[in-house]
Amino acid sequence: MKIAVQGLEDGHVVRLEPLSDVLREPLRAALNCDPEAWALMVGSACGERFDAFFDSALIDMEKGTKVAWAVRRASDDVIVGTTSLYEIKPEHRRCEIGATFYRPEARGGAINPACKRLLLGHAFDAGAVRVEILTDAINPQSQAAIRKLGARDEGVLRKHKITWTGRIRDTALFAVLDEDWPEVRDRLDRRLAAFG
Repeated sequence: MKIAVQGLEDGHVVRLEPLSDVLREPLRAALNCDPEAWALMVGSACGERFDAFFDSALIDMEKGTKVAWAVRRASDDVIVGTTSLYEIKPEHRRCEIGATFYRPEARGGAINPACKRLLLGHAFDAGAVRVEILTDAINPQSQAAIRKLGARDEGVLRKHKITWTGRIRDTALFAVLDEDWPEVRDRLDRRLAAFG
């Protein structure tokens, strides 16, 4: 399994552009908002924390353990967030989807399912047998969105991570397996078609 660093697009809703220095300032503008939402994240890319986040993502991409993208909304060509495939483990043919953050006006519509459709397709096309999606156990909105994608609930990892605020986090674990992917893909395609 080798996850290629490449742009991904669906032709309608989003384009995912691999992080590069040319995207630093547009992404900074997109992520420098909604500090309350960052409080639920393991790390923050808001304000003075942005450059460390961005530089770390570039280093991880060079190592091959992560592919991070800027999310560009197709309708107006504006960068509205970021998402990643990370914890890439070729020896186990698995990875995680995460480090996802969208501007408030980009939440709740077609952008998240369009991104997840592209990321899951990219991972399974590369030979993944398992793609995990993790979220904070105290974030029911995020958990509901992950279930709506068709990922399966696999339980809670207690005291799994310590967030940038120092809070010890329990993590809700979800996964999509290669045998689940055709059904999940069809479900996402139907959802995206309903957006028009």
